[in-house]
Amino acid sequence: MLKENYMELDDIISKYPPKQMMLIPIVVIILALISLGVTYLNTGSPVNLGIEFTGGTLATVPATESEDAVVGEYDKYPLADVRDVGSRYMIQFGPMSDEEYTELAQQIVTKYGDDAEIRHMGPIYSQELQAQVIRYLPLSFILMALVVFIVFRQVFVSLLVVLCALADILTAAASMNLTGVQLSLGTVAALLMLIGYSVDTDILLTMRVLKRKGETDEKIKGAMGTGLTMASTTLAAVIALILVSNLLHLVLPSFSRMDVIADMTMVLVFGLAADILNTWVTNAQGLRWYLSRPRKAARGQKR
Repeated sequence: MLKENYMELDDIISKYPPKQMMLIPIVVIILALISLGVTYLNTGSPVNLGIEFTGGTLATVPATESEDAVVGEYDKYPLADVRDVGSRYMIQFGPMSDEEYTELAQQIVTKYGDDAEIRHMGPIYSQELQAQVIRYLPLSFILMALVVFIVFRQVFVSLLVVLCALADILTAAASMNLTGVQLSLGTVAALLMLIGYSVDTDILLTMRVLKRKGETDEKIKGAMGTGLTMASTTLAAVIALILVSNLLHLVLPSFSRMDVIADMTMVLVFGLAADILNTWVTNAQGLRWYLSRPRKAARGQKR
Protein backbone atom coordinates (compact mmCIF):
# COMPACT_ATOMS: atom_id res chain seq x y z
CA MET A 1 0.00 0.00 0.00
CA LEU A 2 2.75 2.47 0.91
CA LYS A 3 4.64 1.56 -2.24
CA GLU A 4 1.56 2.26 -4.37
CA ASN A 5 1.09 5.62 -2.66
CA TYR A 6 4.72 6.50 -3.31
CA MET A 7 4.29 5.67 -7.01
CA GLU A 8 1.22 7.89 -7.24
CA LEU A 9 3.10 10.75 -5.60
CA ASP A 10 6.06 10.17 -7.89
CA ASP A 11 3.80 10.52 -10.93
CA ILE A 12 2.36 13.78 -9.59
CA ILE A 13 5.81 15.20 -8.87
CA SER A 14 7.11 14.57 -12.38
CA LYS A 15 3.85 15.14 -14.29
CA TYR A 16 3.45 18.91 -13.81
CA PRO A 17 5.91 21.74 -14.53
CA PRO A 18 7.90 22.97 -11.49
CA LYS A 19 6.45 26.49 -11.57
CA GLN A 20 2.90 25.10 -11.57
CA MET A 21 3.60 22.78 -8.65
CA MET A 22 5.20 25.60 -6.65
CA LEU A 23 1.86 27.42 -6.51
CA ILE A 24 0.60 24.99 -3.84
CA PRO A 25 3.23 25.72 -1.13
CA ILE A 26 3.15 29.42 -2.03
CA VAL A 27 -0.57 29.57 -1.24
CA VAL A 28 0.01 27.72 2.04
CA ILE A 29 2.76 30.15 3.06
CA ILE A 30 0.59 33.16 2.18
CA LEU A 31 -2.23 31.80 4.36
CA ALA A 32 0.24 31.15 7.19
CA LEU A 33 1.59 34.70 6.96
CA ILE A 34 -1.94 36.10 7.01
CA SER A 35 -2.71 34.13 10.18
CA LEU A 36 0.50 35.28 11.86
CA GLY A 37 -0.11 38.88 10.78
CA VAL A 38 -3.67 38.97 12.10
CA THR A 39 -2.53 37.54 15.44
CA TYR A 40 0.27 40.10 15.62
CA LEU A 41 -2.14 42.98 15.02
CA ASN A 42 -4.46 41.67 17.74
CA THR A 43 -1.96 40.65 20.39
CA GLY A 44 1.38 42.27 19.51
CA SER A 45 2.92 38.83 18.87
CA PRO A 46 2.65 36.54 15.79
CA VAL A 47 1.59 33.67 18.09
CA ASN A 48 -0.30 33.60 21.36
CA LEU A 49 2.22 33.68 24.18
CA GLY A 50 1.96 31.23 27.05
CA ILE A 51 2.48 31.95 30.70
CA GLU A 52 6.25 31.43 30.45
CA PHE A 53 6.49 34.48 28.18
CA THR A 54 3.76 36.73 29.60
CA GLY A 55 4.16 36.07 33.32
CA GLY A 56 1.36 35.00 35.61
CA THR A 57 0.06 31.96 37.44
CA LEU A 58 -1.09 28.59 36.12
CA ALA A 59 -3.21 26.36 38.36
CA THR A 60 -4.20 22.81 37.46
CA VAL A 61 -7.12 21.50 39.54
CA PRO A 62 -9.57 18.56 39.41
CA ALA A 63 -12.69 19.20 37.32
CA THR A 64 -15.21 18.76 40.12
CA GLU A 65 -17.58 21.50 38.89
CA SER A 66 -18.58 23.23 35.69
CA GLU A 67 -16.26 25.56 33.80
CA ASP A 68 -18.65 28.48 34.37
CA ALA A 69 -18.50 27.85 38.10
CA VAL A 70 -14.71 27.97 38.03
CA VAL A 71 -14.79 31.26 36.10
CA GLY A 72 -17.20 32.76 38.61
CA GLU A 73 -15.12 31.62 41.56
CA TYR A 74 -11.89 33.26 40.37
CA ASP A 75 -13.22 36.23 38.42
CA LYS A 76 -11.86 38.69 41.00
CA TYR A 77 -8.34 37.71 39.93
CA PRO A 78 -6.84 38.51 36.49
CA LEU A 79 -8.29 35.34 34.96
CA ALA A 80 -6.94 34.81 31.42
CA ASP A 81 -8.11 31.34 30.40
CA VAL A 82 -9.74 28.15 31.63
CA ARG A 83 -9.01 24.99 29.64
CA ASP A 84 -10.62 21.59 30.09
CA VAL A 85 -7.92 18.88 29.81
CA GLY A 86 -9.96 15.79 30.53
CA SER A 87 -10.64 15.36 34.23
CA ARG A 88 -8.79 18.56 35.17
CA TYR A 89 -8.93 22.29 34.52
CA MET A 90 -5.97 24.44 33.58
CA ILE A 91 -6.66 27.92 34.99
CA GLN A 92 -4.35 30.67 33.76
CA PHE A 93 -4.08 34.03 35.48
CA GLY A 94 -2.30 37.14 34.28
CA PRO A 95 0.33 39.05 36.27
CA MET A 96 -0.76 39.94 39.80
CA SER A 97 0.68 41.37 42.99
CA ASP A 98 2.38 39.18 45.60
CA GLU A 99 -0.57 39.69 47.93
CA GLU A 100 -3.05 38.52 45.27
CA TYR A 101 -0.92 35.50 44.43
CA THR A 102 -0.63 34.48 48.09
CA GLU A 103 -4.39 34.82 48.55
CA LEU A 104 -5.10 32.85 45.35
CA ALA A 105 -2.70 30.05 46.27
CA GLN A 106 -4.22 29.71 49.73
CA GLN A 107 -7.72 29.58 48.27
CA ILE A 108 -6.78 26.85 45.77
CA VAL A 109 -4.84 24.75 48.28
CA THR A 110 -7.64 25.01 50.84
CA LYS A 111 -10.20 23.75 48.32
CA TYR A 112 -8.22 21.10 46.42
CA GLY A 113 -5.29 20.22 48.70
CA ASP A 114 -2.55 18.08 47.16
CA ASP A 115 -4.66 17.52 44.01
CA ALA A 116 -3.86 21.07 42.87
CA GLU A 117 -0.69 22.18 41.09
CA ILE A 118 0.31 25.86 41.01
CA ARG A 119 3.05 27.44 38.91
CA HIS A 120 4.02 31.10 39.08
CA MET A 121 6.17 32.92 36.51
CA GLY A 122 7.45 36.39 37.35
CA PRO A 123 7.54 39.15 34.70
CA ILE A 124 11.34 39.50 34.84
CA TYR A 125 11.90 35.81 34.13
CA SER A 126 9.29 35.91 31.34
CA GLN A 127 11.00 38.85 29.65
CA GLU A 128 14.32 37.02 29.84
CA LEU A 129 12.80 33.97 28.16
CA GLN A 130 11.36 36.14 25.38
CA ALA A 131 14.78 37.69 24.79
CA GLN A 132 16.40 34.25 24.61
CA VAL A 133 13.88 32.98 22.03
CA ILE A 134 14.31 36.12 19.91
CA ARG A 135 18.09 35.68 20.09
CA TYR A 136 18.54 31.95 19.57
CA LEU A 137 15.81 31.10 17.04
CA PRO A 138 17.27 33.39 14.32
CA LEU A 139 20.78 32.27 15.32
CA SER A 140 19.82 28.65 14.67
CA PHE A 141 18.73 29.58 11.14
CA ILE A 142 21.95 31.51 10.48
CA LEU A 143 24.16 28.63 11.62
CA MET A 144 22.03 26.18 9.65
CA ALA A 145 22.40 28.28 6.49
CA LEU A 146 26.18 28.41 6.93
CA VAL A 147 26.46 24.64 7.35
CA VAL A 148 24.24 23.98 4.32
CA PHE A 149 26.23 26.39 2.17
CA ILE A 150 29.52 24.78 3.23
CA VAL A 151 28.14 21.36 2.25
CA PHE A 152 26.68 22.26 -1.17
CA ARG A 153 28.63 25.41 -2.15
CA GLN A 154 25.67 26.56 -4.27
CA VAL A 155 23.70 29.61 -3.20
CA PHE A 156 20.38 28.65 -4.80
CA VAL A 157 20.45 25.11 -3.44
CA SER A 158 21.36 26.33 0.05
CA LEU A 159 18.58 28.94 -0.04
CA LEU A 160 16.07 26.25 -0.99
CA VAL A 161 16.94 24.23 2.11
CA VAL A 162 16.72 27.27 4.39
CA LEU A 163 13.46 28.50 2.84
CA CYS A 164 11.87 25.07 3.26
CA ALA A 165 12.83 24.98 6.94
CA LEU A 166 11.47 28.51 7.39
CA ALA A 167 8.23 27.55 5.63
CA ASP A 168 7.83 24.57 7.99
CA ILE A 169 8.21 26.83 11.04
CA LEU A 170 5.81 29.46 9.69
CA THR A 171 3.18 26.82 8.90
CA ALA A 172 3.55 25.19 12.32
CA ALA A 173 3.30 28.59 14.04
CA ALA A 174 0.17 29.47 12.07
CA SER A 175 -1.36 26.13 13.06
CA MET A 176 -0.80 27.09 16.70
CA ASN A 177 -3.03 30.13 16.20
CA LEU A 178 -5.72 28.03 14.50
CA THR A 179 -5.74 25.34 17.20
CA GLY A 180 -5.35 27.61 20.22
CA VAL A 181 -1.90 26.32 21.18
CA GLN A 182 0.20 28.91 22.97
CA LEU A 183 3.93 29.49 22.69
CA SER A 184 5.53 27.81 25.69
CA LEU A 185 8.88 26.27 26.49
CA GLY A 186 7.52 22.97 25.22
CA THR A 187 6.29 24.34 21.88
CA VAL A 188 9.54 26.27 21.38
CA ALA A 189 11.36 22.94 21.76
CA ALA A 190 8.98 21.40 19.20
CA LEU A 191 9.71 24.22 16.74
CA LEU A 192 13.46 23.74 17.19
CA MET A 193 13.04 19.99 16.58
CA LEU A 194 11.18 20.80 13.37
CA ILE A 195 14.11 22.90 12.14
CA GLY A 196 16.47 19.95 12.57
CA TYR A 197 14.04 17.49 11.00
CA SER A 198 13.34 19.76 8.03
CA VAL A 199 17.03 20.27 7.30
CA ASP A 200 17.58 16.52 7.55
CA THR A 201 14.95 15.65 4.93
CA ASP A 202 15.97 18.49 2.61
CA ILE A 203 19.64 17.51 2.76
CA LEU A 204 18.64 13.88 2.05
CA LEU A 205 16.82 15.00 -1.11
CA THR A 206 19.51 17.46 -2.22
CA MET A 207 22.36 15.01 -1.69
CA ARG A 208 20.57 12.34 -3.71
CA VAL A 209 19.84 14.74 -6.57
CA LEU A 210 23.23 16.47 -6.76
CA LYS A 211 25.62 13.65 -5.90
CA ARG A 212 24.13 10.66 -7.72
CA LYS A 213 24.08 9.89 -11.45
CA GLY A 214 20.90 9.67 -13.49
CA GLU A 215 17.89 11.72 -14.46
CA THR A 216 16.73 14.35 -11.97
CA ASP A 217 13.16 13.02 -11.78
CA GLU A 218 14.35 9.47 -11.15
CA LYS A 219 16.70 10.62 -8.38
CA ILE A 220 13.86 12.58 -6.73
CA LYS A 221 11.62 9.51 -6.90
CA GLY A 222 14.33 7.38 -5.29
CA ALA A 223 14.76 9.87 -2.46
CA MET A 224 11.00 10.04 -1.89
CA GLY A 225 10.82 6.40 -0.86
CA THR A 226 13.33 6.96 1.94
CA GLY A 227 11.99 10.40 2.90
CA LEU A 228 8.33 9.44 3.11
CA THR A 229 9.21 6.33 5.10
CA MET A 230 11.02 8.60 7.58
CA ALA A 231 7.99 10.91 7.72
CA SER A 232 5.58 8.00 8.27
CA THR A 233 7.74 6.61 11.07
CA THR A 234 8.02 10.00 12.76
CA LEU A 235 4.28 10.65 12.53
CA ALA A 236 3.62 7.20 13.99
CA ALA A 237 5.92 8.01 16.91
CA VAL A 238 4.14 11.32 17.51
CA ILE A 239 0.72 9.64 17.43
CA ALA A 240 1.99 6.99 19.86
CA LEU A 241 3.13 9.81 22.16
CA ILE A 242 -0.39 11.26 22.10
CA LEU A 243 -1.95 7.89 22.89
CA VAL A 244 0.48 7.15 25.72
CA SER A 245 0.01 10.59 27.30
CA ASN A 246 -3.77 10.21 27.24
CA LEU A 247 -3.52 6.69 28.66
CA LEU A 248 -1.32 7.93 31.50
CA HIS A 249 -3.78 10.70 32.19
CA LEU A 250 -6.64 8.19 32.44
CA VAL A 251 -4.69 5.84 34.71
CA LEU A 252 -3.04 8.60 36.75
CA PRO A 253 -5.28 11.70 36.90
CA SER A 254 -2.45 13.53 38.70
CA PHE A 255 -0.44 13.37 35.46
CA SER A 256 -1.16 17.04 34.78
CA ARG A 257 1.68 17.68 32.32
CA MET A 258 -0.40 16.15 29.52
CA ASP A 259 -1.15 19.68 28.29
CA VAL A 260 2.51 20.26 27.43
CA ILE A 261 2.77 16.95 25.57
CA ALA A 262 -0.49 17.63 23.72
CA ASP A 263 0.68 21.08 22.62
CA MET A 264 4.06 19.76 21.47
CA THR A 265 2.54 16.90 19.50
CA MET A 266 0.04 19.27 17.86
CA VAL A 267 2.90 21.48 16.66
CA LEU A 268 4.89 18.46 15.48
CA VAL A 269 1.99 16.97 13.51
CA PHE A 270 1.35 20.19 11.58
CA GLY A 271 5.08 20.81 11.16
CA LEU A 272 5.72 17.31 9.81
CA ALA A 273 2.82 17.67 7.37
CA ALA A 274 4.28 20.99 6.22
CA ASP A 275 7.70 19.37 5.85
CA ILE A 276 6.31 16.72 3.50
CA LEU A 277 4.85 19.48 1.32
CA ASN A 278 7.89 21.72 1.38
CA THR A 279 10.49 18.98 0.89
CA TRP A 280 8.80 16.98 -1.85
CA VAL A 281 7.14 19.91 -3.62
CA THR A 282 9.01 23.14 -2.85
CA ASN A 283 12.54 21.74 -2.68
CA ALA A 284 12.04 18.98 -5.25
CA GLN A 285 10.43 21.29 -7.80
CA GLY A 286 13.00 23.97 -7.14
CA LEU A 287 15.78 21.48 -7.88
CA ARG A 288 13.95 20.28 -11.02
CA TRP A 289 13.77 23.83 -12.30
CA TYR A 290 17.35 24.67 -11.31
CA LEU A 291 18.87 21.59 -12.93
CA SER A 292 16.74 21.86 -16.08
CA ARG A 293 18.14 25.29 -16.94
CA PRO A 294 20.21 25.18 -20.18
CA ARG A 295 23.55 25.90 -18.51
CA LYS A 296 22.91 23.25 -15.84
CA ALA A 297 21.68 20.51 -18.16
CA ALA A 298 25.11 19.34 -19.20
CA ARG A 299 26.40 19.35 -15.63
CA GLY A 300 23.35 17.36 -14.47
CA GLN A 301 23.95 14.71 -17.17
CA LYS A 302 27.59 14.30 -16.12
CA ARG A 303 26.44 13.57 -12.60
